[in-house]
Amino acid sequence: MKHNRLIQERVRRVAVLFRELGYDIQDGETADDSYSSTLIAPDGFQIAMFIDGDSKFLELVFTFTFSTTMADFVRERMDEIIHTLYEYGCYFTMHVDEQEIVFSIFSKIYYAGLNYFALKETLKDLREAVDAHQEIFDVPVEFEKGASNGD
Repeated sequence: MKHNRLIQERVRRVAVLFRELGYDIQDGETADDSYSSTLIAPDGFQIAMFIDGDSKFLELVFTFTFSTTMADFVRERMDEIIHTLYEYGCYFTMHVDEQEIVFSIFSKIYYAGLNYFALKETLKDLREAVDAHQEIFDVPVEFEKGASNGD
């Protein structure tokens, strides 16, 4: 019960801040003691957020997906990827299976320091990291408000 209240309060607090920043919150889903949702910026840029009752951080993520035929292309750029993520204070995960490579860029913000300006700067850094990786991957991306394909 304590985690449930904690999650509800964090979701409420985070939702208020994202709305103040102009983001729409979509597809919210609560499971056990966690919450996830898609956030859409006024220009259509989409990220996901994760709130976990056992974590002291709000997590934000943007995901690129590649065909496995692009494995060498991605591998050749790993040094640049890691350097760029470090520059923007982000980290990544990469999942490779037989059909695709899923590359996710994450940013975290500590709840104790969560306020409008801190979240705004964290989102700015994440967006710049994503933009830099679009250049690294040579991926032209156009964001459309309400686009169903997500990231």
